[in-house]
Amino acid sequence: MLQKWEKQPMLRPRIEKVVVNLNVGKSGEPLDKASRVLKELTEQDPIKTKAKKTIRDFGIRQGEPIAAVVTLRKQKAVDFLKKVLPVIENKISRSSFDKQGNFAFGIKEHIEIAGVKYDPDVGIFGMDVCVSMGRPGYRVKNRRKGKAVVGRTHVLTPEESAVYIKRTLGAEVL
Repeated sequence: MLQKWEKQPMLRPRIEKVVVNLNVGKSGEPLDKASRVLKELTEQDPIKTKAKKTIRDFGIRQGEPIAAVVTLRKQKAVDFLKKVLPVIENKISRSSFDKQGNFAFGIKEHIEIAGVKYDPDVGIFGMDVCVSMGRPGYRVKNRRKGKAVVGRTHVLTPEESAVYIKRTLGAEVL
């Protein structure tokens, strides 16, 4: 696979984006604290997302902000993954990958990340990290004008994505 990527650079996988989601389930002060934590970790301003529907048992109303989300691209995404992967011991389950080679994992406590200190005023938060993989040329399926289908031979597979992650980030796929 590595030789094929060297001969044909358009087949080399890459990390398109990393989405970090910190779901609190409440608005107000807890969400502000979570946003502060996310900003410290990613050095980007998080977006607050709203609840899609009302769930009375949890005290959530439709339209109420309940989570903070950050999207990282290019080198920031790679740097964040290098910082976060040691928390899960550089191991990603094979079942975490989907058919297109994207993968996701969760972190139970943000204080396990290197360089983060516990602050009793803020508390401890867990987060979801979703990584979207792609190849050069994938823009044809996402662009607004002149959309086209990515050919079967150009679609990224989970195996290729796993090899790329092992090589660039040093993570082990189980």
